[in-house]
Amino acid sequence: MPTPDFVLGCPSDCNLGAPTTPGESPATLIEFSVLITCHYEERSIDEFHHRLSGTLLGLGRPFEIIFVNDGSHDGTWAKLKAIFARDPRVAVVMDMFKNYGQQAAITAALAVSRGRSVVLMDSDLQLLPEELPLLIAEFDRGFDLVTGYRTERKDSLFRILPSLAANIIMRLASHSNLRDFGCTFKIYNAALLRAFHYGPHHLFSNVEVISRIDRIVEVPVSHRPRTYGSSGWTIAKLIKYNMDNVVVLSERPFQWTAFLCLLGAVFFLLRLALNYVVPVRILPPVTNGFVLNAIVICFLLNVAILSLVGEFSIRSFFSVRKLPLYVVRETLSRGAMLSDAMGGVDEK
Repeated sequence: MPTPDFVLGCPSDCNLGAPTTPGESPATLIEFSVLITCHYEERSIDEFHHRLSGTLLGLGRPFEIIFVNDGSHDGTWAKLKAIFARDPRVAVVMDMFKNYGQQAAITAALAVSRGRSVVLMDSDLQLLPEELPLLIAEFDRGFDLVTGYRTERKDSLFRILPSLAANIIMRLASHSNLRDFGCTFKIYNAALLRAFHYGPHHLFSNVEVISRIDRIVEVPVSHRPRTYGSSGWTIAKLIKYNMDNVVVLSERPFQWTAFLCLLGAVFFLLRLALNYVVPVRILPPVTNGFVLNAIVICFLLNVAILSLVGEFSIRSFFSVRKLPLYVVRETLSRGAMLSDAMGGVDEK
């Protein structure tokens, strides 16, 4: 399908926000690439698209919308194709071969985005598209990341409790104090994201990016109960995602483990010395139970260290094989995109 002669999402009289130079393509003028991942959103996607596009048009700034169907087997893909056919502001719609997860879907959309800023948002209507200007107002102040945080979450306790634990892990892994890593409502400096060269062999990670920047601000956003369907995030997926953060982002995991083991060993030797050498006993006598506890603790520490070594080894093995972490089944696009960003599938 040929590229339109206008800049996507920009009314004819809007201010493009950047001077043009001879030979500069319209793609370079796109200010916001809005990346939307969909997982079983057949009943909500039309309303979401209507509200999102209305909000973006109200900004009077050039944008493009990219939808990714992340392995839905309902009518989500058919709805996305219909939206693409009737709305020229939707630059790309993509259909994945299976549900690879939200991070993979974002990576696929990011690989074909052209804007100078990247907007992320869920399409389940729990977050309000009408609040996007609140984030943009902060982004215009010069931050590299503006992220929403949900002041009053409307999820079940089974979703909130694992998320609280996940937030603690991600704060430690990213060396930041963000309150709500799980809120998808975000605006990134696109140049920052593209510096990571995300693609089929390296998936986008919020925590990975956040660990490399410090110009971040959080904005309170509303959160509504989920009206349609159910979340694709299960406890198993949260555990896997957090393990990824611990393994990939912990810069000195073995050094810290060795330090703690050495500290424990020194303390234990000191305890033995006080018991058998110094006549005055500061601590209780060393008992068989104490020795047994020490053996059990050392055994568990060894298992933990071996597990970390195994995790690193497995990841190294898979990285050498260069298997794609996602593959796109079909892509509808209005402009020239990066073919290698789609896992080897040509655009239509």
